[in-house]
Amino acid sequence: MSFGVKVLLGLFSSFLLSSFIGPRLIPLLKKLKIGQSIREDGPQSHLSKTGTPTMGGLIFIVTSLIVFIIMGSKSLDAIVILLSMLGFGAIGYLDDYIIVVKKRNLGLKAYQKILGQILVAILLLWYFQTNIENPGLAFIPFVGGLDLNVGLWILPFLLLVILGTVNAVNLTDGLDGLSTGISIIVFSAFAFINYKMGNFDISLLCIIITGSLIGFLLVNYNPAKIFMGDTGSLALGGALSAVAILSRTYFFIPLIGGVFFAEALSVIIQVLYFKTTGKRFFKMAPLHHHFEQMGWKEIKVVWSFWGVTLLLALIGIAAIL
Repeated sequence: MSFGVKVLLGLFSSFLLSSFIGPRLIPLLKKLKIGQSIREDGPQSHLSKTGTPTMGGLIFIVTSLIVFIIMGSKSLDAIVILLSMLGFGAIGYLDDYIIVVKKRNLGLKAYQKILGQILVAILLLWYFQTNIENPGLAFIPFVGGLDLNVGLWILPFLLLVILGTVNAVNLTDGLDGLSTGISIIVFSAFAFINYKMGNFDISLLCIIITGSLIGFLLVNYNPAKIFMGDTGSLALGGALSAVAILSRTYFFIPLIGGVFFAEALSVIIQVLYFKTTGKRFFKMAPLHHHFEQMGWKEIKVVWSFWGVTLLLALIGIAAIL
């Protein structure tokens, strides 16, 4: 079977399975009363979303796992990426479970989340250090392969990349379809980049994740019938960071995933500025809420952020050609 046929098969089978699972999971979650709690200090227009089923990330996580197994890939790198997705997704699931099932509003404590993320990240970095040839080599946009030659110092840097990426995707998941649509574009771009680099199994897995996200978008687009929750957003961040690290394209994340980067940066700026001056730099953080407070409709913010991501993805693709 040619790689082109595998790509089409992986894309359409993951889309079909995801779009099949989604509408059937929603009634079950409603029956179990697994609904999202909306922050009262957030945009008032979001209060009507209270009770919308969450943990929707299970849809594309399960879909990606099933299709990946059926496709029969034997690449250890691709398996580790999928395990990273499952590991970070498990942390998010536990957080969602505590909030919506155990009715503890704050879920996991911040230090518990970070410790869990660090543990999964360390396992990913252990694999990277012991199995990837010349781990100091990195691919930089418009530059190409460059040996950073920093020895073991690459590991704490990559730890920051993982934690930053995972939490940036999590922060972006605040509007109907926002993080889903951005992730579709980002994973598609990384699929193409890995194809050009000859990482065919990683490319195929990115395509499978993309297809499962397109199917999920059918029930996550405005007005969302289900949210991905931390289950989904942490899983996507874990998969993306693993793809970038194992293909040594982590410098492409701030470019292609520029919106993720901006969302996280807006929170950091807001916190530091408030602690320094007692005032807010943005009307509200993360960044998508700032535009809402400026009077933008939710759907306008989503489409605008999608458009910016598409432009950045095209620049990222051009940077590897």
